[in-house]
Amino acid sequence: MTDEITESGKKLQKELNSGTSALVLLSVLARSREPMYGYQIAKLIDSRDRGIPMMKQGALYPVLSSLEAGGLLESTVDPSVSGPPRRYYHITPLGRRTLTEWGGIWRRTKNFVDGILEGGGHDRIG
Repeated sequence: MTDEITESGKKLQKELNSGTSALVLLSVLARSREPMYGYQIAKLIDSRDRGIPMMKQGALYPVLSSLEAGGLLESTVDPSVSGPPRRYYHITPLGRRTLTEWGGIWRRTKNFVDGILEGGGHDRIG
């Protein structure tokens, strides 16, 4: 068995990443004791990807912006001594409630898909 991903596999991975990136970002920020800036978040996600590229750094910022526009995150801009100002994000109370809701949806969806992939007690459907 090879670890290579086919083109159709890459497409599926991209679609899955798109659908889960907001959940992942909310979870990362909910667990952080301090606000985080985009590059920090990207590095943390990269360190945990286990060979599955979750999210390209360039794709991270539009999702952060969308979450902020929806009131799930807030940000502040602080000057940086080593470059341009950094935008630090933290999760809002609405973001925490949303994370709880979305986490439940994720677990139900994962259990459903796992059940189908594993046969769900049925050898054949139909």
